[in-house]
Amino acid sequence: MQLSYPAEFMAPPTTTQSKASTLQPAQGSENGDFLMALGKRVRELRNRRGLTRKQVSQEADVSERHLAQLEAGEGMFAPQIDEPTERRLIQRFLERLPRHRLEDLVFRLMRDFGHEEKGRRMRIALIGMRGAGKSTLGAKLAAETNNRFVELDSEIEKDTGMPLGEIFSLYGQSGFRAIEKRTLEKVLKENERAVISVGGGLVSEKETFDDLLSHCYTVWLKAQPEEHMSRVMAQGDFRPMEANDQAMEDLRRILEAREPLYRKADLVLDTSGSSVEESFAKLKATLQANLQ
Repeated sequence: MQLSYPAEFMAPPTTTQSKASTLQPAQGSENGDFLMALGKRVRELRNRRGLTRKQVSQEADVSERHLAQLEAGEGMFAPQIDEPTERRLIQRFLERLPRHRLEDLVFRLMRDFGHEEKGRRMRIALIGMRGAGKSTLGAKLAAETNNRFVELDSEIEKDTGMPLGEIFSLYGQSGFRAIEKRTLEKVLKENERAVISVGGGLVSEKETFDDLLSHCYTVWLKAQPEEHMSRVMAQGDFRPMEANDQAMEDLRRILEAREPLYRKADLVLDTSGSSVEESFAKLKATLQANLQ
């Protein structure tokens, strides 16, 4: 296990620092309030994980004494310097952000600015409901960029030797999702460059979806419910006609439930009212503008 703390709390004071700027009690100042809250949070996390202070200090590569001071609300400060305007704006934004959104923000920052960002952008993953154009546009994009096109559902059928319907019948929803996760891991491991189309329900499995977001540049292909339905029927699947009103209502409900998940994608491309060629032109232009 690797623990890390912000660099400004780990570095020892320089020789130019005065004693007054080194150890500051957490009383009566904005810095003091921050340190008290930080120390409490560090202490809570350490206790929750059942770690001793010595274990944390070894993992974080800091002295046990410094960690004790940090947990007590004391810290090491360099002389006050002016911060860039951008940093102050970000800090104010974070202070107003609801706690439940912080996890998503941290994940996005790690994804977009982490050391694997370059590799992530070499794989384009298309997400969205069936009928959005993932297979058609994905195949065209792969051909134009000279990359392999991977349709995850087809890979699942190839690996299991069974059609998707049979997999669902034998293993149920949870069994299928476990197979889907394993197949995605294999695809990501075997392909440094690729265009990948995934099933519309993959986003409902947090761990699998996080894996996709971490390793691929994702594009949500969206469309109006009526277009999803008509495109599926145009592919020769007339099952929605068995109970058209109910099927349309179910489709709207699923789209509404999944929209917050789909919006975690790097890009959103609306293919409503567009031909295949028009949608492909928009997809190429959007990727070129964002992947430069």
